[in-house]
Amino acid sequence: MKSQQVQKDGPRVNREIDSPQVQLILETGDNRGIVSLAEALAMAEAAGLDLVEIAPNSTPPVVKILDFGKYKYQAQKKAAEARKKQKTIEIKEIKMRPNIDTHDYDVKMRAIRRFFEEGDKVKVTLRFRGREMAHQDLGMKLLDRVRGELDEVAKVEAEPKLEGRQMIMVLAPR
Repeated sequence: MKSQQVQKDGPRVNREIDSPQVQLILETGDNRGIVSLAEALAMAEAAGLDLVEIAPNSTPPVVKILDFGKYKYQAQKKAAEARKKQKTIEIKEIKMRPNIDTHDYDVKMRAIRRFFEEGDKVKVTLRFRGREMAHQDLGMKLLDRVRGELDEVAKVEAEPKLEGRQMIMVLAPR
């Protein structure tokens, strides 16, 4: 009866390595060349370190003599650092009306610029009420003005389009 071998995460270490010949890299980083697995294990044991499989898919597999606990810790730290630097891009929404006042418009534009500095996308929604639907050209002019002012910091990801009573345009930072 054959014993079940459990697949574990990470590289194989010491006696888990099953190749008879290995490409050995010493703890100093020097390449020792191709040696037998028994010889590599003996050298690792003499150094008081572990034999860790670095490149299992090459022929013969590349192994390195190093402190496996320290290696795992470094890998963990590197993964945590990568997660920390990751930024999720959000879509922020700015709502306007076709007959917006100049000060209100300026406040909204400052908010949009701040969103771009944070790396977020901005969805500009222009809502039409009642008879304003008859003057969609005013809404289009307003969105063109927004696009013109933000041309150097943003690119249009979705052209302005009318959906029911609102006109929507999506901008993304350059």
